Amino acid sequence: MKIFSTVGLTPAQRAIIESAAGGAEIVDRQCRSAEEMLAAVNGGCDILFGLRVPDDFVRKIVGLKWIQLLSAGADHALKGALAENSAIALTTASGIHATPIAEYTIASMLAYAHGFHRLMRAQMRGEWRRGGGFMDDVDSLRGKTLGVVGYGSIGRETARIGAALGMEVLALKRNPAERQDFGWNPPGVGDPEGRLPRRWYGPGECAAMLAESDYITVTLPGTPHTRGFIGAREIAAMRPGAYIVNIGRGSVIDQAALIRALDEKRIGGAGLDVFEREPLEADSPLWAMENVILTPHMSGAFKDYNTAACRLFSDNLRRFRAAQPLLNLVDRATGY
Repeated sequence: MKIFSTVGLTPAQRAIIESAAGGAEIVDRQCRSAEEMLAAVNGGCDILFGLRVPDDFVRKIVGLKWIQLLSAGADHALKGALAENSAIALTTASGIHATPIAEYTIASMLAYAHGFHRLMRAQMRGEWRRGGGFMDDVDSLRGKTLGVVGYGSIGRETARIGAALGMEVLALKRNPAERQDFGWNPPGVGDPEGRLPRRWYGPGECAAMLAESDYITVTLPGTPHTRGFIGAREIAAMRPGAYIVNIGRGSVIDQAALIRALDEKRIGGAGLDVFEREPLEADSPLWAMENVILTPHMSGAFKDYNTAACRLFSDNLRRFRAAQPLLNLVDRATGY
């Protein structure tokens, strides 16, 4: 068996994979093209561990059985040759982002509640911002309702932290009757049994959940089924002071409708890490809106990312060698 990693592994990361490889050959090389990838493995391998999956590699590689992605989303990979070849198992790195993205999400909510977004702008202008009713708008997350749109690993960890801060949790998922999380998660992270939400909602009940939420986190992947999931109707249902954070994909929210609601102060604010087009256009009104906290699609970044991905890959590699079901196996019908 040959394992090909397009991640440039450190000795410690390679050791993590070797511990589960059972003596299999491991080739790791950073490659910039399908040609370099094919040359690195002489045209054949059993397992690919990496981020990008070029069409030429999928079409020409011999013996490829499984691809372990370095990303939580599979939308970039489920195109072209891989979408056509369902015989190749595809798994994601869902779960390794749960802690950093949940922390980012709660940090965005705390920053908004305590007015940090306004204070930092005042700092840049050299203003001492205490008066003018500023402190009248400062609030606490305790006692507020947190609506989680997409109750996967990230949403569950966000719910766990939110509940620890005294928030009440509502959850929306594709099948709310399936409350357990069978994906990969480090011990102590998230809500694997689905015990935290006070109420569960299905996809057709999004507006109803938003109407009950003070803070909302959107963790949905980008698929044809989730495009425009939160549109003008759903945004209109939000509470006047509600704050929404999107760390999923920009396509999930109708960005034009969101901008209108923010501009007209029909909702409180938004924390945005993803956008319909990236990089965000220089002339977008979002840049200048005081009730918006935005970042350049980096909520999942952390310095030990590749090591965490290697641990997940190692766990899945043991399952693969034992012919057991793989964790985070992508359902090609749903796109995640």
